[in-house]
Amino acid sequence: MKYLDDDRDVRFNLFEWLDLDALLKAGPYEEVDRDQLGMVLDEALKVARGSVAACNEVGDRVGAQFENGKVKLPEGFAGAFQDLASGGWISATMSPEFGGMGLPESVGTGISEFLMGANTALGLKALLTRGAAHLIEVFGSDDLKATYCERMYTGEWTGTMCLTEAGAGSDLGALTTKAVKQGDGSYLITGEKIFITSGDHELTPNIIHAVLARTPGAPAGPKGLSLFVVPKVRVNPDGSLGAANDVACAGIEHKLGIHGSPTCSLVFGTNGGCQGFLLGQEEQGLAHMFQMMNAARYEVGVQGLGNASAAHQAALAYAKERLQGRGPSAGKGASQSLIIEHPDVRRMLLMQAAYVQAMRAMVSYTGWCMDMAHITVGEDHDRWQGLVELFTPVCKAWCSDWGFRVTEWALQTFGGYGYTMDYPAEQYLRDCKIASIYEGTNGIQALDLVGRKFRMQDGRPVKHLLGLAGTTAQTMAADPVLGASARQLADAVKALGRVLQGVPARENAQLLTVLNAVPILDMLGHVVAGHLLLQQAALAKQKGLELLQARGVDPADRSAVQALLASSRDAAFYQNKVQAAIHFAHRGLPLVAAHAVALQAGETAPMEAVF
Repeated sequence: MKYLDDDRDVRFNLFEWLDLDALLKAGPYEEVDRDQLGMVLDEALKVARGSVAACNEVGDRVGAQFENGKVKLPEGFAGAFQDLASGGWISATMSPEFGGMGLPESVGTGISEFLMGANTALGLKALLTRGAAHLIEVFGSDDLKATYCERMYTGEWTGTMCLTEAGAGSDLGALTTKAVKQGDGSYLITGEKIFITSGDHELTPNIIHAVLARTPGAPAGPKGLSLFVVPKVRVNPDGSLGAANDVACAGIEHKLGIHGSPTCSLVFGTNGGCQGFLLGQEEQGLAHMFQMMNAARYEVGVQGLGNASAAHQAALAYAKERLQGRGPSAGKGASQSLIIEHPDVRRMLLMQAAYVQAMRAMVSYTGWCMDMAHITVGEDHDRWQGLVELFTPVCKAWCSDWGFRVTEWALQTFGGYGYTMDYPAEQYLRDCKIASIYEGTNGIQALDLVGRKFRMQDGRPVKHLLGLAGTTAQTMAADPVLGASARQLADAVKALGRVLQGVPARENAQLLTVLNAVPILDMLGHVVAGHLLLQQAALAKQKGLELLQARGVDPADRSAVQALLASSRDAAFYQNKVQAAIHFAHRGLPLVAAHAVALQAGETAPMEAVF
């Protein structure tokens, strides 16, 4: 299966739109320049288009297999993972102290999009290994760091996150896995975990599990959990591998999608010999684990983007080669037209493009905010970090929800062929759906947003964000091309503001808030997307005019402009950026007002219904 990417828009986000210079002049990144980052993206795209994409179809068609107590991955996965490891792509944004490249997160966003779009099943292994290693880097002892971090960042070993149990899905406070401290300071771990992504395989000789468990006497609920490093194979003091650590895979799930990613049931300590090592402090495990979970949630948003973008690019390519019917511009007696000439297909394609660009803008900007938080201190740090924490559940939920819808629209573009396995659309749709479910369902993300993120720092981050969006709308209100779109954004900001002010004042405010947490997150996601897309459109409009001037083309000469659009990739790109923002403003932003109708009416019918 060929992976079709949108490298041009990835580079627009990084090199033309975001203030990259603000990062590169700062301490951690001052030795990195734009040319180097461009070459990094070149190489990441090369491996994504190469071995990573090459095993995507077999990963889906054959899938991971569980045979004789072991997990076997499809052909090609071992070589592709080795390419990721040897190229440093697992830890591109991680600390050079332990083998990472130390690149800005805003660059890592592009790398992750390529990998997730090319092969989600394989991209997940990199995501979880990086996250588990970073947990050890932040909370582990010097010995744990020396033993595990570099080996994981370089892909010698992989990592997982082990939270879910059969009786405790999203309710982590109900976990029952036990950890009993031993005389040497280690812990004996006993329990079972389910839905563990890449919990077992033979890509690497060791797998390092980050496991939530409860120590004897710990309080009930989430506050009683501790976090442990549990290797599949014990590690000797000299770093060599020792005996098996009593971690067994009991089976793998049969799933709708990501078939190449084994979702495992793991059993710890059946024979009383599973050794774990405490990360951080006892009874602080959930707080520690949230560092990995928040990073993973952001990257799951990138997964939604990667699937959506790849699906859209495949649909766009298909529409340019599929003949069917006669388009409105076809002459009398003409033969069949390419389906891209049909208005409804063009509408579907531009709607896909608009939402993909919105998702990319959102995760890219969030990555840039992470970088700004990393290089600043004091109030500046708090402002950027506040935006990161506010954006995290929105990136995860909004990008996975709308990413799935983009894959649906892309499949629709293929018509009947989209429903077959002859084309990639159906796999992208299946692979994308899980993103709204794992790493905390999107309902949980919405509750986190309205229950915690809106209240943090006395509400300053959300007020700051709405202020930025309002300024964008006001600044562009008189623009002859983007003014009507800016007014749509202004209306959406006002509608969301009325809801955020009005709902807490109601007598049943708590019920209305939790009942409508998902719509509220969707409202905020659309406002953020509209704000960022209009910023990008204004820049693209200016760059398009500069291209016309450089080529000596009069903007009023429509035929000359059309000729330039047909011959210049950049001119067409900037034109489409503007049109995508306009389309989103008039088709996406009105959804904010639609949600507001129910919230302002105080409708609570779901609580009155009898099921």
